Amino acid sequence: MTSADLTHQLASSVRAALDARGATDTVEVTESDLVLERPKNRAHGDWSSNVAMRFAKRVGVAPRDLASDIAGDLASSPLVRAADVAGPGFINITLEPAAAGVLAKRIVDEGDAYGRGTSLAGRAINLEFVSANPTGPIHLGGVRWAAVGDSLARVLQAAGGEVTREYYFNDHGAQIDRFASSLVAAHLGEPTPEDGYGGAYIGEIAQRVARAAGAELDGLDRPALQERFRRDGVELMFGEIQQKLHEFGVDFDVFFHEDTVHASGAVDRAIERLRDLGHIFEADGATWLRTTTFGDDKDRVLVRSNGEPTYMSGDIGYYLDKRERGFDECIIMLGADHHGYVGRMMAMVEAFGDTPNVNLQLLIGQMVNLVKDGEPVRMSKRAGNIVTLDDLVDAVGVDAARYALVRSSVNTTLEIDLDLLVSRTNDNPVYSVQYAHARTSAVQRNADQAGVSHADFDPALLVHGTESALLGGLQEFPRIVEQAAELREPHRVARYLEELAGLYNRWYDNCRVIPRAGEPVTPLHHTRRWLNDATSNVLRNGLGLLGVSAPERM
Repeated sequence: MTSADLTHQLASSVRAALDARGATDTVEVTESDLVLERPKNRAHGDWSSNVAMRFAKRVGVAPRDLASDIAGDLASSPLVRAADVAGPGFINITLEPAAAGVLAKRIVDEGDAYGRGTSLAGRAINLEFVSANPTGPIHLGGVRWAAVGDSLARVLQAAGGEVTREYYFNDHGAQIDRFASSLVAAHLGEPTPEDGYGGAYIGEIAQRVARAAGAELDGLDRPALQERFRRDGVELMFGEIQQKLHEFGVDFDVFFHEDTVHASGAVDRAIERLRDLGHIFEADGATWLRTTTFGDDKDRVLVRSNGEPTYMSGDIGYYLDKRERGFDECIIMLGADHHGYVGRMMAMVEAFGDTPNVNLQLLIGQMVNLVKDGEPVRMSKRAGNIVTLDDLVDAVGVDAARYALVRSSVNTTLEIDLDLLVSRTNDNPVYSVQYAHARTSAVQRNADQAGVSHADFDPALLVHGTESALLGGLQEFPRIVEQAAELREPHRVARYLEELAGLYNRWYDNCRVIPRAGEPVTPLHHTRRWLNDATSNVLRNGLGLLGVSAPERM
């Protein structure tokens, strides 16, 4: 019995209790109203619910009295061993061992599908993340978004969403001008411009452009040379960014060029749509969007008096373009310096007649700091003044890097201890989870040799306390995935896996899957093999949502 199964049974019992008091016509019960929680003290049962306290006032009875009615109906279920009332009206529920244990077989049978749901079915979601300008290697902030964004995409897909990963490719503007100037200076042997980009990568890109162009550079004046290095340098830099992201396990479905939003007419269409809705006005020769109507601190210029579009015009055109492409939800992951961006964007969404934080959702991430030997890591040999994706992967590997970047809420500044991430101890969270999976695989190999198989399965045999705890943890996985998708918080999956690894290790220390030498193989051994393999499956599925491998040997 999963938590979903028990929720369904609880809803039926609540309705029966209300019906007995003649209240079913006035009080509606939906399963979303019911909350099941794991008691901190497992002696209090497998699950606990405060449902009686939520409905008692609406029915006009004491919470404990309503709880007694609900518990009495629950206890009549063959899947429930006991339902007890505690405190002011909590219901503690203990399942029959067979009802809990049958989950092990279900998980093995479902394989990769276990944990996947349908809460986001039919929702077309555009997830835009990283979107680093092609002026240099991806720095740590972008690396965090690469790991979190890709994991979030996987979680949203596991919840049934139709997810498109999108990279907004900004190859114009002042930053690109400075990048091109830096390449030209490196090519000519000149010092880096005062506002230019330093680091060894500038010289590397400049050399590659020059080798590819050959004699075509001869005789070019400075503006022509600047344009050639801009075009070819951006292409090379962006190609490197794509390759590094791919090696990090992150690929995109769409690379959207900034020019597209203007060339496609999306900006003009957006302005006309907003004008028709009464939110555009002209003042001082410029075109404005009246965002103060929707809570912004000031109205926003879309087109300057000289006819030049502002950055905000691109925002409204890009948002409209996404909506016209059929996306119900547009999620954009932004850096810590974009907090002031939220108000104007949500005002823009509301001006279009859409719902802020639904049709457009902005996730703001905080900084990442690296520590080695107890000291901050600040400099990159290649990039000069930033720590890059390559630096992190070279230090700890892809798996450890991704896991470390995902396992904490993006709302918090993240400090990564490089020494910890390469240690082979349970203090290293990625090692502890991967090792638990490798241990389940070792048990499988040894079980095969000992003749312990899936031949028999008797869930009623799984009565040891560590087995009940492990089954309880396995039951939680679908709920954790759904919650991570709903809250846009993939770190919840990582923290769950760490808890599950601990539950498995305690079970492993207490319950043998392989008989001792000279002992016969019993149905209990076979049944425990199912539980071991179910845990292996959930660990593997969970690590897959984080883009982290599940090794069979370590």
